[in-house]
Amino acid sequence: MPMSPYVRSLRDRVGHDLLLLPGVTAVIRDADRFLLARQRDTERWSLIGGGIEPGETPQEAVVREVSEELGVRPVIRRIVGAYGGRPLQTTLPNGDVVGYVTVAFHCELPNAAFVLEDAELIETGWFTRDQSKGIARHEWIDDVLDDAAR
Repeated sequence: MPMSPYVRSLRDRVGHDLLLLPGVTAVIRDADRFLLARQRDTERWSLIGGGIEPGETPQEAVVREVSEELGVRPVIRRIVGAYGGRPLQTTLPNGDVVGYVTVAFHCELPNAAFVLEDAELIETGWFTRDQSKGIARHEWIDDVLDDAAR
């Protein structure tokens, strides 16, 4: 995924050092199944989401991210939780160290049809909690899915 102009301006100042960035995550579910997407950069499965841009509310950001990645505007139902710490810290292939703090929202899609944004995503799939544990995934999503399933 391309780096936002805001993050690029921060990287110009701090180089590869740790940046703590705010993000959003969409938890989209159909009965006991959750929508996951396999990311092009890591080839791992995760939830739909991304960074919050300057001046954007978390709610606006999750609507924008889902709209960009799936081509459909979601309906936000509630906050599932907030997540961060070591599980959401990573070193990117270019050496940049980033830590995310993300607010997860339970979202619904107005219809089942969506269009995959293939610059960032390889594919999507519906998984139960048990099925999701058997795939190559970002492990921090386990906590989000557990909280959403309650």
